[in-house]
Amino acid sequence: MNEPAKSRRIRLLTVTFLALAAAGCLEDGSKDNLVITGSTTVLPPVERCAEVFNQAQDEIRVQVSSGGSGRGIQDAATGIADIGMASREVKDSEIQRFGDLFVEHLIGYDAIAVVVSKDVYESGVRSLSTEEISKIYSGEINNWKYVGGADMMILPVARIPGSGTGETFNEMIMGSISAETEGVEVNALENAEIKTLIVQSDKAIGYLGVGYAKTGDLRAVALDGVFPSEENVKDRTYRLSRPLYLYTWNGTSEKQALFIDFVLGPEGQRILEEEGFFPHGISGREAPGEI
Repeated sequence: MNEPAKSRRIRLLTVTFLALAAAGCLEDGSKDNLVITGSTTVLPPVERCAEVFNQAQDEIRVQVSSGGSGRGIQDAATGIADIGMASREVKDSEIQRFGDLFVEHLIGYDAIAVVVSKDVYESGVRSLSTEEISKIYSGEINNWKYVGGADMMILPVARIPGSGTGETFNEMIMGSISAETEGVEVNALENAEIKTLIVQSDKAIGYLGVGYAKTGDLRAVALDGVFPSEENVKDRTYRLSRPLYLYTWNGTSEKQALFIDFVLGPEGQRILEEEGFFPHGISGREAPGEI
């Protein structure tokens, strides 16, 4: 089988770059930083990719930090970051604010898991409808007994404004990105914070990237009878499925391309899968298609 064009590009760019370094064509002071900020959902696989990439060569040092999809998109547009991570597409309002020079790089797919405390799950709450979840977050349902659980108050946990995860949840479950969620008692900055809050509670419900739901004392429930499995995400049966992006601004430099191509290559896509996400397909596996 012929080598895929993307793989050839990764190999040729990397070999050329390392050959120049070995030949002394790159000066000692030419070591360059590549700054990446944004989505806490995209953070784990990109952070691991950065560690492997940094160990493989000495000329580019990738630095990764979170802050939400909105921050990543803004930082890429304003030059604070070289690459922005996002778990959603750029909004029209962001294009109006910064301009239409975003370059989109699809790296994989994720699902937002609706999760509950272990005690809630074991009391009988194994599946919730979109309507039930919407009523919990709007404050209309405030006790687990109304959705098949124990007689216990519900503690709804949500993401703070600017989160790509939160905006996707609001749009798909509440009907609008700016929907009122009067039932929410706690807002969290990151997926990890939501996970901690739910694990420490015996009555909580929240939503987070499916990779965060694979371990710990919390349980993912079915949404309208459908669990966020790989098959259900890829065929779009699971409602809260979404693409994951890296964004560059006004083109993509060779420095940016070297790292993005690594993420899209076999090693990067393997890391993406190990972190609980689903690959774009560049590594040779079938892509799930547009979500």
